[in-house]
Amino acid sequence: MKAITSFEQLEGYRERVKAAQKKDLPSVLICFGTGCQANGAVAVAEAFREEIERKGLKVDVNVGFKTTGCHGYCENGPLVVLRPKDVLYLKVKPKDVPEIVEKSLVGSEIIEKLVYKDVNTGESVAQYHEIPFYKYQKRIALRNIGNVDPRSIDDYLLCDGYKGLARALTMRPEDIVSEVEKSGLRGRGGGGFPTGTKWRSCRAVDSDVRYVMCNGDEGDPGAFMDRSIMEGDPHSVIEGMIIGGYAVGAKQGYIYVRDEYPLAVKNLQAALADARAMGFLGENILGSDFSFDIRISRGGGAFVCGESSALMRSLEGKVGEPRAKYIRSVEKGLYDKPSVLNNVETWNNIPVIIRNGADWYASFGTRGSKGTKVFSLVGKVNNTGLVEVPMGISIRELVEKIGGGVLNGKKFKAVQTGGPSGGCIPDSEADLPVDFDSLTQAGSMMGSGGIIVMDENTCMVDVAKYFIGFLVEESCGKCTPCRDGLPRMHRILSDITEGRGREEDIETLTELCDVLTCAALCGLGSSAANPVLSTVRYFRDEYEAHIRDGKCPAGVCKSLITYSIDAAACTGCTLCAKKCPQQCITGERKGAHVIDASACIKCGVCKDVCNFDAVRVE
Repeated sequence: MKAITSFEQLEGYRERVKAAQKKDLPSVLICFGTGCQANGAVAVAEAFREEIERKGLKVDVNVGFKTTGCHGYCENGPLVVLRPKDVLYLKVKPKDVPEIVEKSLVGSEIIEKLVYKDVNTGESVAQYHEIPFYKYQKRIALRNIGNVDPRSIDDYLLCDGYKGLARALTMRPEDIVSEVEKSGLRGRGGGGFPTGTKWRSCRAVDSDVRYVMCNGDEGDPGAFMDRSIMEGDPHSVIEGMIIGGYAVGAKQGYIYVRDEYPLAVKNLQAALADARAMGFLGENILGSDFSFDIRISRGGGAFVCGESSALMRSLEGKVGEPRAKYIRSVEKGLYDKPSVLNNVETWNNIPVIIRNGADWYASFGTRGSKGTKVFSLVGKVNNTGLVEVPMGISIRELVEKIGGGVLNGKKFKAVQTGGPSGGCIPDSEADLPVDFDSLTQAGSMMGSGGIIVMDENTCMVDVAKYFIGFLVEESCGKCTPCRDGLPRMHRILSDITEGRGREEDIETLTELCDVLTCAALCGLGSSAANPVLSTVRYFRDEYEAHIRDGKCPAGVCKSLITYSIDAAACTGCTLCAKKCPQQCITGERKGAHVIDASACIKCGVCKDVCNFDAVRVE
C-alpha cells in the first residue's frame, strides 16, 4: 500500500476501488464472527471455495466471496447471505454448500430448510431484511458489520470509510467538539455521560500531552456488543479515535481490549497496520500537520478494569484498582495527563456523526438519549443476538417484535438490563422506553447494553444472588463497602434461598445497598445495589415467600422445593426413570411412577423430559 497524503488522493483511490468492483456479480457473504466460527463457519467457507472451483467458476470473476463480521443472529450460525438476492440461510453446514451453489447461486431457487421460520406462525422468510430480527432494527453503529471484510481496508473505504476523518481535518478542533455536543451522543459504556462535554473538558486543561483511549474491556455476562464491533468493523473504531485525538489535541491513543477476544485483537492489529500504511495513522495524516498513532493493550479479564481509573492504572502497568472520583481523568488521567476514555461503540459513532452531521444523528432517539443503541438480547427469548435500535424503543417491542417473544410460550416475567450492576424490570413496566433516564428512574441502568429476558420460571431472589456473587468475585476489594458489604449481601441472599432467611433480612439488605451506593469508591460498588433494590422493589412478595413460607414460587431454589409425580397425569412411559441420574424414580411401565425424595438431588431432569406435565414442583 502507498501512503495517501491528501484528500484528493484519498477520493481518487476510493473511486478506483469502486471502479474495480463488479456490481452485478452474485456474491456469497459468510459470517466469520466468533459465534459462527465456533459453529463451523471456517469449514463452510472452505466448502464454498471448493464447490465454486469445482463448478468451473472463479472467485472475484464469476462469484464474489467474502467473510464478514458478526450479523448478530449468532444462535443460528453459521450464517450465509447471498447478494443481490438478499437471501439469508441459517445454520449452514458444509454438506449444504453444493445445493446452495447449484440451486441458489447459479440458479434462483430458495432452499426452504435453511431459511428463517417464525416460531409463532411457522411462516418462512428468506429475505434478510424481512426477518423480524432485522426488520425492526436501525443500524448506525453496526452499519458495516456483515457487509465488509474486517481485514480489508478497501472494503471500509467503499462504505465511505475515513470520509469523516477527511472532513474533520478541514474543521477547527473546537468545531468538532461542538458538533459532537450538538449530536447528543452519550457514552455507550454504561455511564451515559455526554461525549462532547467530556471532550471539551479535556481540551480546556493546559497541557502539552493528552491521550485518548478506547475501552474494549467488555465484561458483562451475556454482553458481546463491543467484541462484535472490534471484530467486524475495526476501522470505524480507529477512525473515531483519530478524529477524537485531533479534536482534543492528543497524539497517542490506546485500545484496551481483553485478551479473551483474540479475533478482535487480530483484526484490530491488521486494521492498524493498514491504516498506518495508507497514511491514516502516523506523521502528518493526509498531508496535515496532525500526527497520531494507536497502540493495543491487552487486559487480563478483570471486570473492574472496565472502570475508567482502574483501566488507566492497568495501562500504566499497575494493579487495576480504581481511585477516588474527585480526581477527574479529563484533568489527570493516564500518566496524570488529561485523557478521554470512551467505549468501542461510542468511538464507532463518531465518524458517521462528523460525516452526516449532528442534526442527522440527533433525529434518532429521544430528547435526552439521542441516536441508537446496540444491545445483546439474550435469555428466555426466541431470537437471541445482537440488535441495534433507536433509543426510546419499549422493552415490549424488543422482546416481542425483535426477540420473537418468550421461549416455549411461557409468560414474560422481567428483563435485567445493564449487566451485573443493572436492575430487573418487571413485565408490568414492559412499555417503558429504553433510554438512559427511563431505565435509571426504574431502578436499573443502560450499562453497556446487555438485556436478559426472564420467564415465569425465574426466581428473582436467585437472580439477585447470582449477580451479587459475580460482583463479589470481580471486586478489587480496595474499599470497605465492596470488600465487606458485597460478601455480607451474598451471605444473606444465600440464606434466603436456602431456607434460613429471617424477617429482618430485607431491611438489612436495603441498608447495605444504601452504604454501597453512597460510599463505594467506583461505579462497580456504587451500582452494585441495583440487582437487589430492583428485585425487592418489584418482587418483594418472592422474598417474603422464601422467608415466611419457606417456598420458592418459581421452583428454582433447591432447598425450598420438592419433586413429585402426579399419579393421575403419569402414563408410565418410564422416560423420567431412564434419565434420572440418581435412579431414584421407580414404577412399572404404563403405571404411575414415584420419586424417592430422600435420594432426589432436585436436578430437574425428570420435569424437563416429561411429555405429559406429570412432574410437580412444590
